[in-house]
Amino acid sequence: MRHKLLHALAVLLLASWAIGTPVRALAQEPQAAHETPGAGEHQGRGAIDTVARLVNFAILAGTLWYFLRSPIAKYLADRGTQIRSDLVNAAELKQTAAAAIEEIDRKLKALPAELEALRAQGAQDIATEEARIRAAAAAERERLLEQARREIDLQVKVAERELVMHAADLAVGVASERIRKNITDDDQRRLLDRYVQQLKAD
Repeated sequence: MRHKLLHALAVLLLASWAIGTPVRALAQEPQAAHETPGAGEHQGRGAIDTVARLVNFAILAGTLWYFLRSPIAKYLADRGTQIRSDLVNAAELKQTAAAAIEEIDRKLKALPAELEALRAQGAQDIATEEARIRAAAAAERERLLEQARREIDLQVKVAERELVMHAADLAVGVASERIRKNITDDDQRRLLDRYVQQLKAD
């Protein structure tokens, strides 16, 4: 858009220069025809130059207004629309930023309570875990004690059995020793005869 405006402006400037050249030539021809020496002549030339410049400016301004009115109006309208759109976007961005700031402030205000809740939850979790560990340790201790009691009872029973067997062996040995010392050969014969008679009687 801006490039087109510059191109049109250059064309119009060339056109105004081409239009203004004959005007200056016409303004200079009467001056050359009636040229007489003197101050009045100088004043007349200055007035004609001024009029020529005004005519050139009027032609240039009118031409520019005629050709550039529509592009300039369109450019200004587009620029106004763009500015309004930018203002709307800026307002929306401002609202979004304000909402984000409010959300951050809300979270910052709620942060101490959340930290306290996390601390309380952590303390509760630690207490629960400690209780679980204590219960597990107590159960393991009871299991080990029960196992130790069973092993001790078993070992006691084995020891009692071994003591009973050892005592029986000792008693048999003592009885055998006493029998060998107290019974003579005659007693042994009599016992043998009595046993044989009992067998015959049966």
